[in-house]
Amino acid sequence: MEDILNIEQNPDTSPAPSTDSAQGPAPEPLPSAPAPRRSPVLTIESRDAASLPGAEQDALWHEITNAYMTHRILCGTLGGVERDGLAVVYYKGCRVVIPLTEMVVNLNETNARYTSQTQRIERLVNNMMGCQVDFLIRGLDAASHSIVASRKDAMLRKQRTFYLTPAADGLPQVREGRIVQARVTAVAEKSIRIEVFGVECSVLARDLAWEWLCDAHDLYTVGDVILVRIQSVDLTDPSHIQVSADPRSVTENPIPERLKAVKEQSRYAGQVTDVRRGIIYLRLHNGVNAIAHNCLDRRPPAKKDQVSFVVTHINRDQNVAVGLITRIIRQVF
Repeated sequence: MEDILNIEQNPDTSPAPSTDSAQGPAPEPLPSAPAPRRSPVLTIESRDAASLPGAEQDALWHEITNAYMTHRILCGTLGGVERDGLAVVYYKGCRVVIPLTEMVVNLNETNARYTSQTQRIERLVNNMMGCQVDFLIRGLDAASHSIVASRKDAMLRKQRTFYLTPAADGLPQVREGRIVQARVTAVAEKSIRIEVFGVECSVLARDLAWEWLCDAHDLYTVGDVILVRIQSVDLTDPSHIQVSADPRSVTENPIPERLKAVKEQSRYAGQVTDVRRGIIYLRLHNGVNAIAHNCLDRRPPAKKDQVSFVVTHINRDQNVAVGLITRIIRQVF
């Protein structure tokens, strides 16, 4: 009994195994298996890199968590508007939820008497579908990888940075006369809506290009990044910054040069861009703007109709060709 107790209390003092020839030699201990080590993925191309499934997702979540902790602005694509008042933004394939009330900063009061604020915000966000939006993460759930963010907070920060904080030259970065990039957030027939570093404004179709347009969709789509010249910045109320921008003035006017190729008493094909107060506005196929006060066709011309136009006079001061429509080539119903 004492020998057994001594063995249990001090295993190192256990008796050595017997070397009796009847029992044979003691078996040699098996070599221990080497510790498993993950080797890099063997790629087809030399010096290329590949990651295992799940590694990219872990790296993305680490990036999002770091942005949440450092309050860094991220940019994603607006991919949906849900019925419970949520906008869904996708950042590198990750779903980010933004309440509709956190999607806009200064809501225009136009037509406020006819629609509720919720309906106006929902209509505005629906028109933004597919555009790039900035956002600040306001909440994370690591278990379900759920993200809640705010576009309004990101826009307000950009306003403070680019409009209210002087740069090295003592002036704000966004100021009158400067050419800046802007995002197209919505496109309608006669106007587009753009975001200029946290401030949204509308631009009429007549200010989009030197040529007259039938529809702003002909030139712009939601999500485009364009150059604009800042016409004015109103900082009277820092909480409601207003900006006026002009995309057309960034480029030179090509109409005067095109007018040199237009001859009086000559006939050209064109498209009706608008009809107002009996005056027919056209864009000829050679890129010249034209005005017609009369139409010889028995059918009245309408917007987007293809017509035949005869030049009777060239107005160099207004850079337009003046004449009349002889016939409608193709009518658009």
